[in-house]
Amino acid sequence: VWAAGCGDLPDQSHEENAHAEEHEEMPRGPHGGRYLTDGDFALELSIFETGVPPEYRVWAYHKDLPVTPQDVDLKITLTRLGGVQDLIRFAPQEDFLRGDITVYEPHSFVVAIEAVHGGETHSLRYDNFEGRTRINAEMAEAFGLETELAGAATIREKITVYGQVLPNQERVRAVSARFEGEIQSVEVAAGDRVRQGQALARVESNESLQSYAINAPISGVVTARNANPGEQTDGRTLFTIIDSSSVWVELSVFPSDRTRVGTDTLVRVFDVDGNTSRDGVITRINTVAESNQSVLARVVLDNADGAFVPGTFVTGELQTAEHAVPLAVKRTGLQTFRDFTVVYAQIGDEYEVRMLELGRQDDEWIEVLGGLETGARYVTTNSYLVKADIEKAGAVHEH
Repeated sequence: VWAAGCGDLPDQSHEENAHAEEHEEMPRGPHGGRYLTDGDFALELSIFETGVPPEYRVWAYHKDLPVTPQDVDLKITLTRLGGVQDLIRFAPQEDFLRGDITVYEPHSFVVAIEAVHGGETHSLRYDNFEGRTRINAEMAEAFGLETELAGAATIREKITVYGQVLPNQERVRAVSARFEGEIQSVEVAAGDRVRQGQALARVESNESLQSYAINAPISGVVTARNANPGEQTDGRTLFTIIDSSSVWVELSVFPSDRTRVGTDTLVRVFDVDGNTSRDGVITRINTVAESNQSVLARVVLDNADGAFVPGTFVTGELQTAEHAVPLAVKRTGLQTFRDFTVVYAQIGDEYEVRMLELGRQDDEWIEVLGGLETGARYVTTNSYLVKADIEKAGAVHEH
């Protein structure tokens, strides 16, 4: 019996680890396949996959001499993890018997053979495991293995763009004197935070010689002061106040992505360090391109906490489409196995590779088009430990 398993897991019993012991190398036949004997009768089995989907091909021998394939009635049952059985029937072709079904991946199963030749029935059996290991519940917990059931998910297509935080021009006020006159006093400096209605300066009117206050029209920060006592107001802007509790983010969208972006596109904006994010929606797209051929798309962000400072650069993730898919897995569970992208399915205490055919993906999910059944339990966290455990066993892909 040839088997592969979980290797030297700490604290596991000899019985639990028995399948990981050094496996015996089975004899090989003239065609490079496994050579199994039952008295004078022998079969050579090979999974052939050169230029065709994987299929079993079998050569029969009696007293080490080839047997005409028409003289052998052969069937093989493959029992996979979880008890799923594949029955293969064979028909003669040239000098071998050819199986009638594709042997899908993984090639990991118990092989039960029943062959009738010369009126005698020969029953043979062996384990052909690959990409499989056994990890008991206590060890799985120690490893931090987490699992989920594979099922439906929503794949969100995104594009990444870059831009800059700007003051929300609807929250900017240029403050000047209502009546021209001499500035008597100034109560605030650039950088001061003011509240709506707060006095900024006092002016004596040139016409009435009456003194009046210039008050803040909104709450915010004084970003510019152009007023000093004794000066004439002269119709100029004396103060600029910005309320940065709401800001604009202008993102550069390039021509290749323009058709995918609209005024209802959802956006997640990340600050310059990528540590803070905020969600918004595009409210305006310019109709004229910039010098670099990009088009500016505007997002209005709530900024009550001041996390996004006007003038700083940001990154935006634009959600351009959503796709509800019937089957997907988390990207955190993906590993490589031979030339395949896989997840590790869990059945009881056993874990085994599932080779995936993949479709659309986003940061969290990847669509599964084949290789995994809906409702299968698979490893989502620390799957690399399962991979390492399987690799310690040294399983060899069967041909």
